[in-house]
Amino acid sequence: MPQGTQDRYEKLHTTIDRHRKLYHTLDAPEISDEVYDSLVRELENLEEKFPELKRADSVSERVGAEPLLEFVKAGHEKRQWSFDDVFDFKGLQKWEEKIQNFIRKAGLESEKVEYCAELKIDGLKIILTYENGKFVRGASRGDGRVGEDITHNVRTIESVPLTLREKVDITVVGEAWIGYKDLEKINIEREKSGEAVYANTRNLAAGSMRQLDPKLTATRKLNSFIYSIDTVSLAMPKTQAETLSFLQGLGFNVNKEYTVTDTVSGIEDFYHKWNKKKNTLSYGLDGIVIKINSLKLQEALGYTGKSPRWGVAYKFPAEQVTTIVEDIVLQVGRTGVLTPVAHLRPVAVAGSTVSRATLHNEDEIKRLDVRIGDTVILQKAGDVIPDIVSVVTDLRTGKEKKYVWPTHVGVCGGDGSIERIHGQAAWRCVNKNSFEQQKRKFYHFVSKKALNIVDLGPKIIDVLLEENLISEYADIFNIKKDDLLTLPRFAEKSVDNLLSSIQSAKHTTLPRLLIGLSIPQVGEETAHDLARHFKSFENLRRATFANLESLNGVGPIVAESIVAFFKDSGYIKMLNNLLKHISVMEVRPPLRGGGLSGKTFVLTGTLKTLSRDEAKEKIRGVGGVASESVSRDTDYVVVGENAGSKEKKARDLGVTILNEQEFLDLISKN
Repeated sequence: MPQGTQDRYEKLHTTIDRHRKLYHTLDAPEISDEVYDSLVRELENLEEKFPELKRADSVSERVGAEPLLEFVKAGHEKRQWSFDDVFDFKGLQKWEEKIQNFIRKAGLESEKVEYCAELKIDGLKIILTYENGKFVRGASRGDGRVGEDITHNVRTIESVPLTLREKVDITVVGEAWIGYKDLEKINIEREKSGEAVYANTRNLAAGSMRQLDPKLTATRKLNSFIYSIDTVSLAMPKTQAETLSFLQGLGFNVNKEYTVTDTVSGIEDFYHKWNKKKNTLSYGLDGIVIKINSLKLQEALGYTGKSPRWGVAYKFPAEQVTTIVEDIVLQVGRTGVLTPVAHLRPVAVAGSTVSRATLHNEDEIKRLDVRIGDTVILQKAGDVIPDIVSVVTDLRTGKEKKYVWPTHVGVCGGDGSIERIHGQAAWRCVNKNSFEQQKRKFYHFVSKKALNIVDLGPKIIDVLLEENLISEYADIFNIKKDDLLTLPRFAEKSVDNLLSSIQSAKHTTLPRLLIGLSIPQVGEETAHDLARHFKSFENLRRATFANLESLNGVGPIVAESIVAFFKDSGYIKMLNNLLKHISVMEVRPPLRGGGLSGKTFVLTGTLKTLSRDEAKEKIRGVGGVASESVSRDTDYVVVGENAGSKEKKARDLGVTILNEQEFLDLISKN
């Protein structure tokens, strides 16, 4: 067992147990459900790898937490279980393999195996008891054996029938939930009165159900979905799908979004469908629940120590996870700005594996107090770049190392001196011509969004720099075939392809040139704004500070940077040399688009038929503006697959949301 593993396990156990009580008992979570799940997964992985670590009271074996003292305890006639989780298709396939093995061992191969997949509602589990068709008790899950009596609060939920359509003795299980709009309204009122806001809809639903005053609960507009039967005086349905129909027939509110399939690929289709659509719902959704459809097979498969074997929760890709900072390294950008980058233990977040995250600047490191060796919460929402949200300080051992900002950085060139940029949190190299900066400037200059010289990648740039064949942008267009053929691994065909790409890049657009020049403070959208306003490169070169500052989207810092760039003697020489080799097309007004001229679009998620850049080109082609952030000034948000938080923000602000086809139709009409 590696050194420190025992300490890590104990720290994890203590931390998880604390957050478990905050979440289940006090309804005062300090971390998201996803972060909690991430910590539990790490603990379970350690227990699986090193069984000798596992404690008798391991939190991995617990369901929920003990009931609050303020409520009367309510024992459950049937134990309330918690499903195991899977997070990808491989995990789902492994679960199916286990199911098939158990079925074979039980000699039930002749039974048809079907799966019922339902939405996993992010609310509070409730257990409702009826006698002779009359509601008599409502309880929370608690620790799975004993919960809290919340009968008076359950009575305030309008979708919970107080009298059933049949005189039946029955105990059912479901979820109490509250909608996003109600969460927003309640949080606004709480902010006004100086109260803490609720973190999410689940937190609000749980807090509302555990109010001692049912009158307050009644104001919260709780809702419910019922999905299973614990006990019933009538004949039990034979399948889970029949159970849902039976419950609906009795008068319960049942979520109609479920499917029955006999393959895991069918489950996967249902999963992806709702992963895309989850933000369109009025309630919280964090995955789907899969159950063996046959109740006979469910009974035969039974339970492990904490979970039913016959069911599993398939969680949507987490937008927040925990991981460990293995190092912090400074990266030199093409403008000489130094960016600290956290090298992370690789972790899956929002559908991709992440091993690095920017820490932005020195001030951000201090604000987070992030150290090498820390366990951190990593966030990636949809198409947003991974970001470190906070440090899990409970897991510190004392061996973590503070990052000390250096006074000199070798890759800056010269003596390695660095300086803080006036009025900003950023540092940069004093020497503006280090080899590292040169490389990155060239990488950017030939990139897809700039001059787009497709056959001139970073490895070739490195060789050309090392062989002194290029030192400024104009040199690219002076490269001769014989120069390249003398270099190692350069065959005639690859040389011809490269020279052809360079030739094609001699005719470019103004936005591409502005992006490629690496003008400090000028990013992609600013480059397009400048091109649209000034039309030609010469007009922009002559622009004054006042001309620039008055332009929408260009403030004093950007204006000052542009003016300084065009006055710098070194840049003037570089530009004059470059312009001898390339022609820059003037910007013409869009061919169409009177109706969309000036309209602001935001793209989120992955589009099926267009790349992000192609979609932006279409927007600009009709006179629109492509923005990165959603605000009240946004006109349209275009939503693709795996859309992030931008879609929800658009809905909250009442911004028009378009799917891909609606976007294409709108563009084609203007």
